[in-house]
Amino acid sequence: MSNPFYVPGQHRAERVKSLFGQIASRYDLINDLQSFGLHRVWKTRLVTLARVSPGEQALDVCCGTGDLAIALNEQGATAIGLDFTEEMLAIAASRKPKVQSSKSKASSPTVSGQNRCHLEFTKGDAIQLPFPGDTFDIVTVGYGLRNLSDWQTGLSEMRRVAKPGGRLLVLDFGKPENALWRWLYFAYLRLFVPILGKVFCGDSSAYSYILESLQHYPAQKGVADKMHELGLHQIRTINLLGGAMSIHYAEKTIK
Repeated sequence: MSNPFYVPGQHRAERVKSLFGQIASRYDLINDLQSFGLHRVWKTRLVTLARVSPGEQALDVCCGTGDLAIALNEQGATAIGLDFTEEMLAIAASRKPKVQSSKSKASSPTVSGQNRCHLEFTKGDAIQLPFPGDTFDIVTVGYGLRNLSDWQTGLSEMRRVAKPGGRLLVLDFGKPENALWRWLYFAYLRLFVPILGKVFCGDSSAYSYILESLQHYPAQKGVADKMHELGLHQIRTINLLGGAMSIHYAEKTIK
C-alpha cells in the first residue's frame, strides 16, 4: 500500500507540509533515536565542509528546527533558515541564542541593509526561493531535498541564489552500493523506523515515508549528475555510513 504522505505530483507539497507539522514537536527526538545520534555528527561534518568565514551570508533551505542555520551562525555567518512548515519554524525560533532574540525578524527574508539579523528564520518555498540571485556565500539543505515536490528545481534554486564561488551542500539519505548493506539498511527503514513513528507520533506511516521517498529519490548519483548539469564545479560526494547517508558539495562557477 502506498504511503499516504508520499503523493507524486502537485499535491505532494501539502502532504509533506502536513507530515512535518504533525511531527514537529518530536522531530529532533526521533532523529536522535533513528540515527543513534549520528545525524548531529553528519551535520557537523557538513558545516565543517562549508568553510564558514565570519561575515559570510548563509541560507539553510528546509531548515526544520534550525540545526544547520544555528550551527552556521555559530561559525560566524549571517544565517537565514527557510522552511514552509510553521510548526518547525516556531521551534527553530525558540532555539535561537538569547542574544539574537531581540533582533528576530522572522517574517522578513531581507538579507541586505544595516539592520539585518545575524540569525533569522522565515517561511518560504524551497522551489521558489524569495531571494535575488547571487546572494549567499553558502547554501545548505539537510534532509530536505528528497522531500521537495521537484528536487531538481530545488537544487537549481539553491544554485541561483548562491554567489559566484559560493558553496552548495546537500545532506540526505543515500543508497548504499553494497547490495547486502543496502538490503539491511532498507529493512531497518521499513521495519524499525515506522515503530518510532507509531510510538512517538501515533502514526507509523509518518516515518515509513522515509523509505518510500528514498525509493523515488536518485540519491548520490542523481544529485551529482544534476550538479554537473547545472554547471557547478568542485563537485564531491562524501558517503557516510557506507553510503546510507551522503553529503554533496559543489561550488558555483565564478563568472
